This record gives sequence, structure tokens and C-alpha cells, in this order.
Amino acid sequence: MSVVTRFAPSPTGFLHIGGARTALFNWLFTQHHGGKFLLRIEDTDRKRSSQEAVDAILDGLRWLELGWDGEPVYQFAQQARHAEVAHAMLEAGHAYRCYCSPDELTAMREKAKAEKRPIRYDGTWRDRDPSQAPAGVDPVIRLKAPQDGETVIDDLVQGRVTVQNAELDDMVLLRADGTPTYMLSVVVDDHDMGCTHVIRGDDHLNNAFRQAQVFMAMGWDLPVFAHIPLIHGADGAKLSKRHGALGVDAYRDMGFLPEAVRNYLLRLGWGHGDDEIISTAQAIEWFDMDGVGRSASRFDMAKLTNLNGHYLRNTDDARLVDLVVPLLADAHDSVVDEAGRARLLAGMAGLKERAKDLNELAANSVFYVRDGAQPLNDKAEKLLAGDARAHLANMANTFATLEPWTDDALEAAVREAAEAADVKLGKMAQPLRAALTGSNASPSLFEVMRILGRDETLARLRGQT
Repeated sequence: MSVVTRFAPSPTGFLHIGGARTALFNWLFTQHHGGKFLLRIEDTDRKRSSQEAVDAILDGLRWLELGWDGEPVYQFAQQARHAEVAHAMLEAGHAYRCYCSPDELTAMREKAKAEKRPIRYDGTWRDRDPSQAPAGVDPVIRLKAPQDGETVIDDLVQGRVTVQNAELDDMVLLRADGTPTYMLSVVVDDHDMGCTHVIRGDDHLNNAFRQAQVFMAMGWDLPVFAHIPLIHGADGAKLSKRHGALGVDAYRDMGFLPEAVRNYLLRLGWGHGDDEIISTAQAIEWFDMDGVGRSASRFDMAKLTNLNGHYLRNTDDARLVDLVVPLLADAHDSVVDEAGRARLLAGMAGLKERAKDLNELAANSVFYVRDGAQPLNDKAEKLLAGDARAHLANMANTFATLEPWTDDALEAAVREAAEAADVKLGKMAQPLRAALTGSNASPSLFEVMRILGRDETLARLRGQT
């Protein structure tokens, strides 16, 4: 059997982190088994759906590099097909028309409440002759669900789960206005798209029993279900914005790398021994549903941030330059010219060791792309107090004729100057760092000077004296 999975978000909001993990698990499962990963936009809620949300979902998946096969399927466009299936079930005796009015349904619910029974449709029109239908009432079409026996789901994550059919009522398939319900649409789309596996959050587990009955009524093969536990906050509470339940676009804006987010989401509910750092290639090789646990996962922003730092340190320098240059322009009003890009590339190995996200990396990189005297932060300003500027002037004279312009030669010159001035190395090196970078912290001072070059180093030092 060729595996076909689907990710089916509703475009009523952005692609949130829980949906991203669901998409990832579907994508990895498909990649592992050499199948197809399909995308369906469940846009039947026309009042809450928006093109902006559709665009955000597609953009989020592309950013995460979770490519889907073929064109996205839009559920609303399939309504005629969904209705066709409902009428086919009606003709086959697996569904019936229900003429209950809203008031009758309300009375039914109130009676069930008063008798402390589960609130379910009581089958009023299940076996009645349609000739008894009241005039002028548009009926709904309901599933004629089995009343005896049980419905069983052999779930790849939850195991065998059983519900007594007596606990399920005859759900609505088509509303009185002829529009299909979500429960019908999902089943028809999954069948028509050839989905062999339905991997989704365990909040859909109860839906699976009702949906299975539609599959069986139509004589269609039941897909294999896998209901994965939801994500909670670090405190164990339901995931919310304060925990990090944001749109995927927010993580991109916070400077996270897509591969770091994928790695982190992979480890939320799935494991492979003690492995924490898992490349995409390894994930595809190892991923299967038997590694998914049944307990809710806990989202921890600090762990994601630390993991992102690891990926930054191991990312190709040229790629990081490409990612940082737009941030320098947007957030730091620094347009990077050819010389600035060359400095960035030369200095990236030292810069990325000190950053945990791209925004921090960009902020730490500004001094490489701005020519001349650098604006000083408060700590750098304090480092240039007292005799510091006089020391800078002396060092500038030394650097003017220093050969060769290497890390070792620069360090030797600064040490010699510190000894001659009878000060500790830090008293000479820290003012140099402040004048060259505008900060009290940076990569190796001598690396910075080498990358800036003699002329730029002298210009910055003399600009502060």
C-alpha cells in the first residue's frame, strides 16, 4: 500500500505551533514510507475563513520546508461532491431526512438534561414515513448509524479504542440549506484524496468513530488513524499565547531557523532513544508512529531557543550572511555594501558563537557593516573614560605601521603597549573593543581588527580620540 497522508488546517487563523507539528508528523511519516503528503484547506466556515489566513498557512509550511504534493485541495469547492455522497447514502438507506424543528430539538435536549441522559438526537424521524413530513419544512439529512454493537478504531498511537454504537446518535450530514457538515466533508475528501493514513491531534479522536461510520456506510476502506497528544505549556496547562502558542510566522520573526523549529517540534511527543539533535535526514530515516507517546508534550521556549543556538553555530556562514543582511537593513537601518558583506562573511564564524537567534546575530553584526566611528552603548562609553582615549591614540600610531596584519601580531602589539603603559591587558584591550565595535562585548578583539583591516581600524580609533 502506498502511503498517502494529508494536513488539513482551517484558514480561520495563522498556522499555529500545534498545527505545524501535525504537518511535520504527516510529512515525516510520508517521507519515511515514500508516499504522498497532501494539503487540504478546510475553508467551509466562510465567515471565519480568510485569504490572509490561507496565505499565512501556505507561507508557514514553505518556511518550515514541508512541501506538499500537488495543488492544495479547497474543501468548500467540493461541496457539490459532499452533497452527492449524502444523497447516495439516502438512496441506499444509510441516511434519512429529519424534519425536526429547532424548537423540537431544543425540547429534546432539555428533556435529556432533566433525565440526566447524554444529549443526543433521539431518532424521531429515523423510521417514520416521509409522507408524514410537515409542509414547508426543509429537512436535514442524518446518518442512519448502527444502534447495536460497537465501532472500533485501531489507532497507531492510542491503540485499540472502542465505543458502543448506542452512545452515538444519527449525526447531520446535510443541513436544511443543503450544505454539508464538517463531519461529512472530511470523510468524502479523505476518501476522494486517497488518504491511507489520518494523522491528527487527539482532540479529533471522538470524531473518528462517527467518521468511521460514514466510511463503512459508503463501503469505503477506512484509513489508518493516528491521534497524537496535544501540546501543553511548560506548566502543564493548555497551550496558550503566554506559553508560545503563536503563529509559525512569529517564530520566523523571532529569528528561529526552520530546521531548529522542525527538530524541536519533532521531539515534542516523539522520541528516538536519547537523541535530541536530529537532522532532517535522520528524522526521515527514523520516524514512524511507534515512536509517538500517548502523553501530552510540554512546550518550552527556553529549550527551543537553546536548540536554535546550536543550529546557528552549525549553519553555513554564507547562508547566515544572506539571512542577516535583510535584518540589518530592516531593524538597524544598515544597508550592506560589498565591503560590509565581505566583513560579515569573514566574521560570521566568530559572531554566530555568541547568538541564539538571527535577530541577536544581526544586532551583534552591525559594527561590521557600519564604517567609521561607531555609536557607543553605555558600557562602551564608560570604557573610554580616563586615560583610555590617550591609549587609543597611541595604539593607532602603533597599528599604522604594524606588519603583518594578523591576529598574533595585533595581540603582541597590544600586549607590548599595555606593558609599556604599565596597565593590565584588559585596560588596553577593552577600550579598543569599545571604540571598534561600540560595545563592551564582541568576538575576539584581534579577529575583529584583522577583519576590519588597517584603514577601517585606524578610522574608528581616531574617530574616538
